[in-house]
Amino acid sequence: MLSDRDRIFTNLYGLHDWRLRGAKRRGAWDGTKGLMARGHDWIVDEVKASGLRGRGGAGFPTGLKWSFMPKKSDGRPNYLVVNADESEPGTCKDREIMRHDPHLLIEGCLLASYAMRAHACYIYIRGEFIHERERLQAAIDEAYDAGLIGKNACGSGWTFDLFVHHGAGAYICGEETALLESLEGKKGMPRMKPPFPANVGLYGAPTTVNNVESIAVTGAILRRGAVWFSSLGRPNNTGTKLFSISGHVNKPCNVEEEMGIPFRELIDKHAGGVRGGWNNLLAVIPGGSSVPCLPAAACKDLLMDFDSLKEQKSGLGTAAVIVMDKSTDIIRAIARLSYFYKHESCGQCTPCREGTGWMWRVISRMAEGRAEKREIDMLLQVTRQVEGHTICALGDAAAWPVQGLIRHFRPVIEERIDQYAAKAAGDGARRVEAAE
Repeated sequence: MLSDRDRIFTNLYGLHDWRLRGAKRRGAWDGTKGLMARGHDWIVDEVKASGLRGRGGAGFPTGLKWSFMPKKSDGRPNYLVVNADESEPGTCKDREIMRHDPHLLIEGCLLASYAMRAHACYIYIRGEFIHERERLQAAIDEAYDAGLIGKNACGSGWTFDLFVHHGAGAYICGEETALLESLEGKKGMPRMKPPFPANVGLYGAPTTVNNVESIAVTGAILRRGAVWFSSLGRPNNTGTKLFSISGHVNKPCNVEEEMGIPFRELIDKHAGGVRGGWNNLLAVIPGGSSVPCLPAAACKDLLMDFDSLKEQKSGLGTAAVIVMDKSTDIIRAIARLSYFYKHESCGQCTPCREGTGWMWRVISRMAEGRAEKREIDMLLQVTRQVEGHTICALGDAAAWPVQGLIRHFRPVIEERIDQYAAKAAGDGARRVEAAE
């Protein structure tokens, strides 16, 4: 269990002052000028050495991503874009950072932008986050007034400007290139890659897109050192992580914990355990709605990190843990997620545009039992045709929940089909008797 001295987000629950004065008391903006004085490359190398992996879902090494940015300008500016379009169902961690600890994010934007030689940063915030945008903008105004950002940011001689852009609430804009398209004023639709954003990103210039949490921890890593951060968690899965725990637990919550914490410890210590006890656990979606669910049996010795969950054919994703007890209709739950992805598909790719709707219609029939058993394998085959065959990962996100359902709960689907067939046969027999 993470000790209090190792916590980065010390105002996660909004119990203290979120403004600049309160943030400074908690350690933000302490020696920022000195950190910048150590140079662009030192910051990148320190983040690399910390082992920080992207907290937005993909888990790509953050320092390595920063190193892709050009060190010498060809005339184009460099940009940092922060993805605050937190639209993954079950995920509600970034909004807490923006509401309660916005100065951690602002300072992180300055340090990360400086490391990548960017003079401007854009924070793209989800359309539904009205209060979060207002709170974040107020904190940015404070930072400008205090000379922490703007011309000669923190007295470092570096000019840095920070802008908040409010999206319109489209899930697809959480994909980094669709986000860039939206930021440019176009329809939010993913771009073909290559070229990658580090070469051709925002306004055709080199750009790095990072998640809110990934950027907000930067200041703490640089102040306390890469060795401290890498000492937490497990190899290749280091540091702290914000977990959003929802569903059938006694105390749904957001909590900062050490990477690799056992699933049972996470639920028992922070969420008050599974509703009705551990024997009542049916399944868990461990990383937001786009990752495959896991049955209760797989959760016994489960560690909550990228590699452990990958071994279980699921993923940590955004670490949005959705707990489902035995009262859950698991087929109907996954059907509801299928509808979400069908609704949020931008329609650019044929496999996604057609496949998401097809998967939703079939699995909705299966939830009622109005299907044939041969359709289970047909549905699985369609998920394989969608997965990996689209421009962005929304096709994968739509396919994986269905794959997880079939992998672990095929007998439940078959039983539902048998029950419907038996009921239909009984109803038919009764109609015949009534007619005679």
